[in-house]
Amino acid sequence: MEATHNDVQQPHHTPLLDPPSLAGNSSSNSSSSSSSSSWRPSLRGTLMLFGSIVIWLLLSMIKQRHEPSEPKSMALFGRGICEGVSAKSLNSNKVSYDWTNAMLYWQRTAFHFQPQKNWMNDPNGPLFHMGWYHLFYQYNPDSAVWGNISWGHAVSTDLIHWLYLPLALLPDTWYDFNGVWSGSATLLPDGTIIMLYTGDTNQFVQVLNIAYPTNLSDPLLLHWVKDPHNPLLLPPPGIGPKNFRDPTTAWIGPDQKWRIILGSKVNKTGLALVYKTKDFIQYELNDNYLHEVPGTGMWECVDFYPVSIDGVEGLDTSVNGPMVKHVLKASLDDTKVDYYAIGKYFVENDTWVPHNPNEDVGIGLRLDYGGIYYASKTFYDQLKKRRIIWGWIRETDSETADLKKGWASLQTIPRTVVFDKKTGTNLLQWPVQEVESLRLSSVDFEGVLLKPGSILPLDIGSAAQLDIFGEFEMELLTSEGIGDNNNVGCGGGAVDRRAMGPFGIVAIADDQLSELTPIYFSISNTTNGTSTTYFCVDETRSSKAPDVSKQVYESKVPVFSDEKLSTRVLVDHSIIESFAQGGRSVITSRVYPTQEVVFGAARLFLFNNATHINIKASLKIWQLNSAFIHPFPDLIQ
Repeated sequence: MEATHNDVQQPHHTPLLDPPSLAGNSSSNSSSSSSSSSWRPSLRGTLMLFGSIVIWLLLSMIKQRHEPSEPKSMALFGRGICEGVSAKSLNSNKVSYDWTNAMLYWQRTAFHFQPQKNWMNDPNGPLFHMGWYHLFYQYNPDSAVWGNISWGHAVSTDLIHWLYLPLALLPDTWYDFNGVWSGSATLLPDGTIIMLYTGDTNQFVQVLNIAYPTNLSDPLLLHWVKDPHNPLLLPPPGIGPKNFRDPTTAWIGPDQKWRIILGSKVNKTGLALVYKTKDFIQYELNDNYLHEVPGTGMWECVDFYPVSIDGVEGLDTSVNGPMVKHVLKASLDDTKVDYYAIGKYFVENDTWVPHNPNEDVGIGLRLDYGGIYYASKTFYDQLKKRRIIWGWIRETDSETADLKKGWASLQTIPRTVVFDKKTGTNLLQWPVQEVESLRLSSVDFEGVLLKPGSILPLDIGSAAQLDIFGEFEMELLTSEGIGDNNNVGCGGGAVDRRAMGPFGIVAIADDQLSELTPIYFSISNTTNGTSTTYFCVDETRSSKAPDVSKQVYESKVPVFSDEKLSTRVLVDHSIIESFAQGGRSVITSRVYPTQEVVFGAARLFLFNNATHINIKASLKIWQLNSAFIHPFPDLIQ
């Protein structure tokens, strides 16, 4: 059902600089900032003061791992620097907000993939097989915090409606005793499925392992076996035992040898190692790194794939040629950010060079400009000839809250990835078309006028599950002073009053605007006539809870003269995915609203906090159904 609203409630022409709705500091007051910084002082103090207790606990955990008849102890701490990997969970035991069960239940998403319970992180080995999309993921079957990392498994026929399956891989051998870590699937021409993954050994050494489905005729790929040759690779000379992980999907070269890369570092130089193989058992290390970037630190969850520069379809990982560019992506362990660059792959020596050295891996383009997107993974969907990317969305609340609600983390909506032919410099990411199957009723708003300093409630009912497409046109009121002190990006957030911004959408808000998350544009103009468009999300007033991260996130986004400013926003309770200019810039936000929005009171607004422009906004808004993710019938987890 569609309803067109040409007559809307008149906006309030009250500046948003001062009211409690948008007032606030752009920096977070959260008690927990980054996961690694919150871990380090706690770990060091523990080692100094309670070393004997820690050793006893570790020995107790190891003993339990050798006694499967006994229940494993619940991990109380996140993954730590001492293990040589990212501290990918928060470790604050301070309880500074009294979350109720209703609030925690409301945070759970309706159409984003997340496990039934417990901890999840990196997406692993996605593939399409016999009518089913398969997603594997890092999973703790025992607790809502990191530990005992296994591979969870789910399937879907449309990438949206998922069914949980039994665990695929467990840490049950010496070469993955401390975790079955991230990996990738490769589909061979004869139909064989190769699953390469990192194992953390009983001596805390990262190694390359391989597993196969036991029955390729099983569409669900329920059972997996590890190869007796494992481990296939140990860290080579010059590479630390904890700096060797996350193999990519393999691609085949003109010599009929398969290539994979693994993430690593030497000192502070992040790099990708290249290995060649004919049988996926014996490997030879390339003399050259695929690529390296000084100062970027450990590269993990590396990804490498081709994109077409003249087509709209995705490419199989082995495709190369004159109309192809290659994307190199790395998740930076030091900053917990996913960076990518576009460049040229030289097959003769298996090296890669970025087209723009100023936008190299780790110093240039990001896949997502929010603060919670990490460990992304792509795969080629041979059914619909497209490349799909997932990203892990971590929590920014405390581990205490995660334990109380019984789950932590989720995955983004799968996105298609293509080369932006218009800019020639970046990728475009867009939600897979299948998400539109969730659309219910829609409402249109055409040509809504927003004068400077106004905010407008949109009468759409509950705004907890939405697909929003919006376009914005600017009308300049005066040019006087427009270039003065205006080049500040997203500045202090949506409370700023500048000549040409901010303006946009306010999501997950309550009626009183005491909690809200603005998604907006801001134009920085100068006296010489040049301008830069910024796409922003302001989380500083997204929650009354003080123990969650609340930041202002910004990105520059190219806009051409023949384009309107446009954004698409997916709202799913506590996650907001925002796509600007057809996906040139993406910002994912994780928000934790309190009781004001929990009981069906989430609202949507438009706002214009600029001083020199009117905004004309047109929107189409769909209510979205739930995906009703549940266990596969007749299969017990």
